[in-house]
Amino acid sequence: MKREAIQRKMENRPPSVIGEKYLTSYSILLPLIEKEGELHLLFEVRSLQMRRQPGEICFPGGKVDRQDKQVMDAAVREAKEELGITGHEIEEVYPFDYMVSPFGMIVNTYVGFLNCSEERILPNPAEVEEVFTVPLSFFKENDPDVHFVNFDVKPDEGFPYDLIANGRDYEWQTRKMEEYFYKYDGKVIWGLTARVLYAFIESLQE
Repeated sequence: MKREAIQRKMENRPPSVIGEKYLTSYSILLPLIEKEGELHLLFEVRSLQMRRQPGEICFPGGKVDRQDKQVMDAAVREAKEELGITGHEIEEVYPFDYMVSPFGMIVNTYVGFLNCSEERILPNPAEVEEVFTVPLSFFKENDPDVHFVNFDVKPDEGFPYDLIANGRDYEWQTRKMEEYFYKYDGKVIWGLTARVLYAFIESLQE
């Protein structure tokens, strides 16, 4: 390949996450709702019948499907399905940050405003056990508890140690990941939800 051909490819190619095509894409919505004159964040408790993570607290969201014209559409579609509301009741949806998970996911996040009362929300019982809200001010005034999870590297049997410098004595870098825990009115928000929430609150404080 000639230099000019490479230049043309690089000039017209937008940067992306390396390996993105192998990641499963998800979109979630951080729903803000006005309640008693104050903005609240709305959360879901996953149905106890769910195969994955039953009973855990999350934001509305799910996998991006082929029917979704844009990645954002998945967040809105899932919020409508899970909360039993219409698209007209979700206003001013803004893209927030995205996160690449070590478990093969890219998570796109959006912030939107619900133009309805909490009483109007009719959670889908197949997916949602209950919904609840937390004043936005609570997260701005209360830092989460922080704990750590260590990821150790363990090469597969048959790994070609002879092809790398220092062979079996190679010093693999272990990773320590922060886990955030918010406690509110008997509920514990942690995991991916708390990680996204922490980033959102941090962005509001900047």
